[in-house]
Amino acid sequence: MIKIGNREVSRNSKPLIVAEIGINHFGSLKLAKKIVDNIKECGAEAVKVQIHIPNEEMSEEAKKIKPGNSKKNIFKIIQENSLTLDQELELKKYIEKKKLIYIATPFSYAAADWLNKHNIKIFKIGSGECNNLPLIKYICKFKKPMIVSTGMNSLNSISKTVSILKKHNIPHVLLHCVNLYPVNYNLIRLNRILMYKKKFSKSVIGYSDHSIGNAIPIAALGLGAKLIEKHFVITKKRKGPDVICSMDKEELKELLIASRQIYDSLNSNKDIINEENITRRFAFHSVVSNTNILKGQKLNRKNLTTKRPGTGDFPASKIYTLYGKISKKNIRKNRLIKKNDIR
Repeated sequence: MIKIGNREVSRNSKPLIVAEIGINHFGSLKLAKKIVDNIKECGAEAVKVQIHIPNEEMSEEAKKIKPGNSKKNIFKIIQENSLTLDQELELKKYIEKKKLIYIATPFSYAAADWLNKHNIKIFKIGSGECNNLPLIKYICKFKKPMIVSTGMNSLNSISKTVSILKKHNIPHVLLHCVNLYPVNYNLIRLNRILMYKKKFSKSVIGYSDHSIGNAIPIAALGLGAKLIEKHFVITKKRKGPDVICSMDKEELKELLIASRQIYDSLNSNKDIINEENITRRFAFHSVVSNTNILKGQKLNRKNLTTKRPGTGDFPASKIYTLYGKISKKNIRKNRLIKKNDIR
């Protein structure tokens, strides 16, 4: 279990839907605040941001590397689409003023220090940092819960990270993730959620989505994911690296509704529910006379059958116990057999 303020996230809790701003503000604090307003209007609980300090997280060689979803190098993308730390602090205060849960990803030691200095309640570890064991250990010293995305990592690699979290008693959520933008459905391997639940039995399991639409995160909820993270954008008409796999207001609303409905549908393990009694009465079958039965006649396979409704003294499964019993009275054909009909 993890707690973010008063919000509990556990294997038994309601799922938490995290709307990620990421770099969809394109370096504009005004747009970032507008995105937060839209997320709040949808009824969401949590917003995630990314804290980028380009020179702290990337070497010179990063200027030669282009991600699969852009023609620009990753250093330039981050540099052009990041807020200053002063703006990030203003955005944090704005999110919390809206009574939304503030979650942030540090991509460097300096970003982690900055977040801790400003009293972050929970750290988000990106997939690229999942196997950065020195950084994981460093953030553990803050004794804050973590959400850890596991994209691009093997089970062996993830296990090493989980061991560190357990050693430092860090409550955490593991998110299955595929780091392609967008990801093809045949590469998602959603059954890893079930694998994680079994292998990492002390961890809360969730899913970070980069697919188009809501089908996959909704399916993840059905498999028991307790935290869903997905990028959010006001409009998909604007171009940007993460826009194509982001959700808009209507999709966020749909996902929030689905999360509540799926939680309700999975939240009980009762064998029998009394609410079905209204249907049981007419849908179940009882033992019925198949012919006219005379007083003193033996009941048998020919003169008994089963029919609706299920309100008789003998449910269909009890027909075999009546064979050989003697009728105490004349019983007309097509009537429910009563206890006082036989001896």
